[in-house]
Amino acid sequence: MKDDEIARRIEAFDAANGGGVGWYEDKGAYHLYLLETEAPIARLKLAGTSDEVRLGYWSHRRKWEDIDDMGGCVLPLDQALGHIANNSVFWTWT
Repeated sequence: MKDDEIARRIEAFDAANGGGVGWYEDKGAYHLYLLETEAPIARLKLAGTSDEVRLGYWSHRRKWEDIDDMGGCVLPLDQALGHIANNSVFWTWT
């Protein structure tokens, strides 16, 4: 999947859900943050050649961690964005 396609889908999901989330790309991952406070929300790291991403959250240790202890949670991008929107672990620092 092309990087600009991922960015477009992140922006479309954000717009459809009221906006307020920014993103940037760093080290092969997309980092989502709250525009108002710049607080980290989630990290989406590509997992292979499809649209699947590995989800990460900003932990109390002040670093990105997997949301699953068993090697991380890998989901299709749209499903991952929905999971981020509805799971409070991603919004702890916002």
